[in-house]
Amino acid sequence: MDFQDILYAKDSHGIVTVTLNRPEALNGTTPRMNRELAQAVRMAKADPEVKVLVVTGAGRIFCAGIDLKGLTGKARDTAAWGDLPANASIEDKRGALRNNAHLLPRAMIDFDKPCIGAINGPAVGGGMDIASLCDIRIASEQARFAMSYVKVGATPAVGGCYLLPRIVGLTVACELIWTGRTIDAQEALKIGYVSKVVPHDDLMPAVMDLALQLAKGPSVAINMSKRLIYHCLNLDFARALDAHEWGMTIAQNTEDAREGPRAWAEKRAPQFKGR
Repeated sequence: MDFQDILYAKDSHGIVTVTLNRPEALNGTTPRMNRELAQAVRMAKADPEVKVLVVTGAGRIFCAGIDLKGLTGKARDTAAWGDLPANASIEDKRGALRNNAHLLPRAMIDFDKPCIGAINGPAVGGGMDIASLCDIRIASEQARFAMSYVKVGATPAVGGCYLLPRIVGLTVACELIWTGRTIDAQEALKIGYVSKVVPHDDLMPAVMDLALQLAKGPSVAINMSKRLIYHCLNLDFARALDAHEWGMTIAQNTEDAREGPRAWAEKRAPQFKGR
């Protein structure tokens, strides 16, 4: 499929890299980019060859959020809703939000493979929300983060009030969302928002090292573990254990579950096939 606002590349290891590709507009999101990102996630999920998804930005920034400058002749408050007129009703705006800015998070909810965010520069507003949709974030030392919605009188639009407290905890999330202040990569590491900070030129090699490790792993077990992690966030412990029973039963009935112990006994590296 041909995309205009993003790049989609799959390598021989089953690693897909999706790049937000509007560097002249600071990779600001548009209705078309929202549609393309969601479609890219759905493509990666449906492709059995895909093991890992990497999301990054072109140029010096990850994503500046909604592209307000691109709204020629439109009111600024229509940005999140696509092409609705400024006088659209509240109900129309709510429905349009579901069909525009929320396309990506809804696709990501259903994406059951690992997703790594390669945060190459500032991730602001909706850009930080996109980063938060990734399971793991590795940041360039040039990365900056800001939940800047409050500075324009808005609430997080792409799931930030759900995602951020689960990543950094309630107190830190409240402070970042309510103040909109910018944090650098080292503070993001300190609060647990990113798992690693590397020199800018080392970002993609570091991300690809992790992606390759995951791609070579037992993908049924990895993907099932991802489902369990997110599913169990909203369960009590007893129901979480019920879910683990299903997950373990499925994972243990795979070729990889037989290969792992066999390789250990034979003192060699396992050759997982993802089935």
